[in-house]
Amino acid sequence: MGDSGKKRAVVAVTGASGIIYGLRLIKMLLSQNCGIFCIISRAAAEIMPAETDGAQNALQALENICTKDEAQKLKCVKFFEEDDFYAPCASGSFMFDAMAIAPCSMKTLGKIASGVGDNLIIRAAEVALKERRRLVVVPRETPLALTHLRNMCAVSEAGGIVLPACPAFYQKPESVDALVDFVCARAVSAMGFKQDFLKEWNYEEML
Repeated sequence: MGDSGKKRAVVAVTGASGIIYGLRLIKMLLSQNCGIFCIISRAAAEIMPAETDGAQNALQALENICTKDEAQKLKCVKFFEEDDFYAPCASGSFMFDAMAIAPCSMKTLGKIASGVGDNLIIRAAEVALKERRRLVVVPRETPLALTHLRNMCAVSEAGGIVLPACPAFYQKPESVDALVDFVCARAVSAMGFKQDFLKEWNYEEML
């Protein structure tokens, strides 16, 4: 959506358990040859090593899960800290196509629902909502409190898409990565991008 016509995606990773969702979402988006603007929350940065076999930052974690060809495309990913309000995606004048927050912590969800834009992730989400761009939140929590459910309703009513990290099993997944990729593929589709991991459900093929 920028001047060059190249699509742009904002991906935020918060401190909820499940950082692999954000990483594999970015891995899928790399195939779209779009500009990716990644925001890493302070909490996510702190728990990154524990959930990624010791990776010290998001770039290193992505390099560990990408093929050599995919790793060559990581140069299109720009990383930002949560307190960087000078980042492009903090402004409505910066044109991006969609934003996803994966995983989305309940704190982040609550702040979006309440309009408390005290960090770059919330501010970028506000930009997506107010500019009528796609916002996909991938909450990773169980069980859910009534406050969580109400916040999900508020985000949905504001125009966001609530996509819980709930994998399906009809594809007969053979690994944890396959379960994660199911959720990420649904998120990519909800953002309006193409993905090849999930095939379209075709009734004729079932006959």
